[in-house]
Amino acid sequence: MRPLPALARSPGRRGAMCRAQGDAVAGWRGRRLPGTVLLLLAYVGYLLLGSTAFWALEGPAERQSAQQLLQGKWELLGNYTCLKGPALEGLIQGIIKAYKSGHTLQGNSTSLGRWDLVGSFFFSISAITTIGYGNLSPNTVSAQIFCIFFALFGIPMNLILLSRIGQLMLSGVQCCAKRLGEKLRWTCALVTGFLLFLLLPPFLFSVIEGWTYAEGFYYSFVTLSTIGFGDYVIGINPDLTYPSWYKILVSVWILFGMAWLALVINLCISLLENSSDLCQCGKKKSKELDQELMDCNKNSSPSPVDVENGNSTVNQVIEIKCCIFIL
Repeated sequence: MRPLPALARSPGRRGAMCRAQGDAVAGWRGRRLPGTVLLLLAYVGYLLLGSTAFWALEGPAERQSAQQLLQGKWELLGNYTCLKGPALEGLIQGIIKAYKSGHTLQGNSTSLGRWDLVGSFFFSISAITTIGYGNLSPNTVSAQIFCIFFALFGIPMNLILLSRIGQLMLSGVQCCAKRLGEKLRWTCALVTGFLLFLLLPPFLFSVIEGWTYAEGFYYSFVTLSTIGFGDYVIGINPDLTYPSWYKILVSVWILFGMAWLALVINLCISLLENSSDLCQCGKKKSKELDQELMDCNKNSSPSPVDVENGNSTVNQVIEIKCCIFIL
């Protein structure tokens, strides 16, 4: 009979070795940050990146614009000495308030039309879709109270409608998948939606609103993503005459475009969740190997085969932990 190896004849030494390897594995685990903390750090870092970019890009232009405005004010007061500074500022504030309410000066008259039937319909769309451009808002108390209840019931209804439209779009994608193949279905959906909802609408805005193509594309994405800054809004230029079908067509485009963009966002979320599932799979495998390591510590009378299996298990644990730490 072959003599047992020295490690097999000394259970205490073997247990000490297993405990040492377990401490090493625990050390690797302690160095790995939880996924939520990493996501939070990435989120804050992304916000800091955006803040720095906007500060560098918009800061100089803002300071230059403010300087030009102040210079224009003093030139106006210098050329027309009969004007008083406080009176001029009061007039400017009144013009700004009137503009926010939808009124603009046109010679000796003011422009109306934002609260006609078509304008009110477009405002209702922007309210329940949570776009909220901010260029138009109800001023009377009764309209403000009605807006609260209108949005309270309209937002869930809008979400349900977007879900149904998204399902119809997904059904169309699946029909295309049967003909084009599984690999091309999402490519077809992304390209078609990108063409219909982001690439073609800027041409319409360029013709009717007089915007550049880049401005129209910017407005399209800001609208469909419900960011709604309000710096570009359709149908508010008092110098233009808009077709009666224009705002209705844009409203339909908003509904279907938001549904398509929701599908794209869900696709991105699925990709992120799949990568998270891979990490969870690695965690599960790691826990199973940890349990085997604990069972290895409890054994008091090992055999040569157990010793070899224990050493192999320890090596596997260290390799898995190293891989998870690197990921």
